[in-house]
Amino acid sequence: MKLLNNFYTILESNTNENGLSVLVKIDKEHSIFDGHFPNHPVTPGVCTMQIIKELSEEHLGKKLMLKMARNVKFMAIINPQQNEDVRFDLAIDTDENGDYSIKSTVLIDENPALKFGGVYKTI
Repeated sequence: MKLLNNFYTILESNTNENGLSVLVKIDKEHSIFDGHFPNHPVTPGVCTMQIIKELSEEHLGKKLMLKMARNVKFMAIINPQQNEDVRFDLAIDTDENGDYSIKSTVLIDENPALKFGGVYKTI
């Protein structure tokens, strides 16, 4: 079950040798934006990170839990009124412990909005 049920829709998904690239449409009418922020919607960073987790889980077919965030750099605001289509590029590797090292760049109009690197364990 997705935590962000109905928050976004997958428009396109492509796998490659390193991971995947997924184009999603954020629901600009979602109730999350009522509080974040009225008349000036901003996609919460934690929701963006949750999308990375959910896309990775779907790709791997496994439930994941964030073990460690190595790099989290927000570079632009994702305003769903202006940028409802957002691309998530994910590179997924396994480490010596069997954990998943995931690096992601989140893009709006080909410009980075978030660069994320983290380690997830299977639950």
